[in-house]
Formats: sequence, C-alpha cells, structure tokens
Amino acid sequence: MANDAGILHADADAFFASVEQRDDPGLRGKPVAVGGGVVTAASYEAKARGVRSAMGGAEARRICPELIFVEPRWSAYVEASRELFSVFEATAPVVEGLSLEEAFLDVRGLEHVSGSPLGIALRLKRDVLERVGLPITVGIARTKFVAKMASRLAKPDGLLAVPPGTELDFLHPLEVEELWGVGPATAAKLHAHGLDTVGAIARRGERELVAILGRAAGRKLHALAHNRDPRRVSSVRSRSSFGSQSALGRRHRSRAELEAVILGLADRVTRRMRAGGRAGRTVVLRLRFGDYARATRSRTLRQPTAETETVRSVALALLDGAMPAIARRGVTLLGIAVSNLTAARVGVQLALPLERRPSVRLDAALDELRERFGPTAVTRASLLGRDPGLAAWLLPRR
Repeated sequence: MANDAGILHADADAFFASVEQRDDPGLRGKPVAVGGGVVTAASYEAKARGVRSAMGGAEARRICPELIFVEPRWSAYVEASRELFSVFEATAPVVEGLSLEEAFLDVRGLEHVSGSPLGIALRLKRDVLERVGLPITVGIARTKFVAKMASRLAKPDGLLAVPPGTELDFLHPLEVEELWGVGPATAAKLHAHGLDTVGAIARRGERELVAILGRAAGRKLHALAHNRDPRRVSSVRSRSSFGSQSALGRRHRSRAELEAVILGLADRVTRRMRAGGRAGRTVVLRLRFGDYARATRSRTLRQPTAETETVRSVALALLDGAMPAIARRGVTLLGIAVSNLTAARVGVQLALPLERRPSVRLDAALDELRERFGPTAVTRASLLGRDPGLAAWLLPRR
C-alpha cells in the first residue's frame, strides 16, 4: 500500500441536473429534476426538499410543489463528460473512470511538477468549474476506498483529505449505510446483528461477517473496515482523443485574442500527444457561445500529426468558419481536440523531411526544455502580454 495520500476521487455534483442548470441560467438556484414519470436526477436544491433519484414524479411534485422537471438531454451529458475527463486527464497521468461524472486520479509522484495532492485537488476543482462550468467534490486518501468515502462525505462542492495514519479514525464512526457498496439489503443484515457502524464491523471476525453476508461480501467488508484496499488506480479505457479547452468569460474577445487561445490550446494538446507517442488525423474545434449553446467544427487530415503548427492552422481555419456565429452570439469557451489516433511515427506524421520543417524542430526543442526545466520554463511569445485571466489558462502551469 502506498504511504502517501495521492489518490483523488473526483465526482461532479448532481451531474445531470448541474448540466441543466449550467446551460439554462433560469434554473440556477431552483429545485430541478431531470426526468418526467420518474426522477432520473435531482439538483441539490431539490434534494434538500426530499426529492431523490428513482422517486416517482407525482410524489416528487407533492413534496416539492415548485419542482421544475426537464427532459433528459443525453447528448449534453455525454459532451459534458468528455469535457470533464479532458480536465481529469490533463491533471493526472493515470485516470480511472467510474461513470460519466466520476473518476479516480493517481497524482502520486507529481509533487515536483504539479505540487501537493491537496494543491492539485484545489486546482482540479477550479479548472473543472471554469472550463466545464460544473462543481465537483474531491476526496484525497492513500486508498481508493477512503478517497471515495471522503468525497461522499464532502458533497456538495467540497474537498476532504484523509491524512495517512488517520484512516481508521475517519472510517470507524461512519454508519454502515454510508459505506461504498453497502445497499439497503446488506445494511439490514448488518443491523440485525447489531452492526451499525464501520467500527462495529471492524471489531467482528472475518468468519462472522462471512456467515452473515456470504464469503465474497463478508471478506471484502472486513478488509475495508480495516482499510485494507490494495487496488491500484488503473486506466481501463483506451484514450480516443487528446483535448484541452479554455473558458473565456463573458466579455468580448478580439480575433487576435482568440488566435492566442487557439495557439495555447494547440501547444498544450500536441505536447501531450508527443509525450504519449500518439498522432491524430481529426482536429475538432469546440465552442460555447454567449447563450450557452455549444457547437463543434472538425476537419480530418490525410495524414496523422502531432505537430503544433499543423493543428493550430487547422483550428484557425475552423475558427474562420465559426466567426459569423461568434460575432452574433459571442463566445465563452474554446476547445481543441485531436482524435482518430494512431501511434506516432515520423514517416507518417510529417509531410516533409524533418530537416525542412522548422516547426517540428521547434516542437522538439520546447518539449526538451519543458522536460528538463519544468512546464513553465518556456512559452511562446505570442501568449505573453495577454490579460491575466486569459493567460492563466494558456500558459503551462506547475
């Protein structure tokens, strides 16, 4: 078991309802339920009135007459999930997704690059809020189980770290219903045997728990009550794209500012692609307009690339096509993604020999400097002199 508390569990709060409130300002601060006949998800304002997932619509309206029902928009939730995981994957080298809105992140060993796990978690919350527009809760611990429990107890929009050596003090007062994986049926069996808290479970022998719950569940619960959880954070899904985005705020942005954003995003995305030995053929420009509507533009290249200048040029061409809409509606977010991935090989990645491509040599030189001296060691001149709020998202950060 690792000795440092470097596992983060990040979970978007009331995900479906939060996406609806993000996209419709008129829903913010109000009790919202996604669904109709049955509540699929409820905002925290609705939960405070007793509305719960899987509750019938009639009952939900009875206990909360001012409840606002909205139809599910699955495409919006999938898109928000992509944006969320883009931030997760930019934060940690190993990300294990559990659902559309939650994941484990392993940030151990990043102290000299990104700071302490607590600092990383604080920055993660800020990045998700500003780039995706959603609140998240983060738990920090040295095991996945305790990190998950910490985020559960810290909701909503919270942050809770459990220092190494204090895990049992944290776990043992908890009621059995609060445990990850303990449903109503299991909780009823435990209560029937006088087991109301995690500490009470820990004081019983493994054989006794097996007799109550069965072999698999009894052994697992006994181990977790003693904080024995050797599971590693594992990236179980294959990366389908590399992406990054920048929230721009509400004020008007000039074309020059948008071009600087595109360069910063292209630089960040392609740097991660080169570090991962990947190249891609499809460049996607993501936009969020001033009215919170979202759109994408894409172009597929003949050959895969991880070259900053190529991705930047394609993204700028896509931006040209979107400028009439931006002029009418404003833009509050820009993002770049590269998909259609393949293993990067110089023979297919470059259209011209290496010695005739100054931009390729520049990419390699910047990568080497950042590897040796850190991500803030060097940046492109065109990103300097921008307003601080914008530059904070474009410049590489420790």
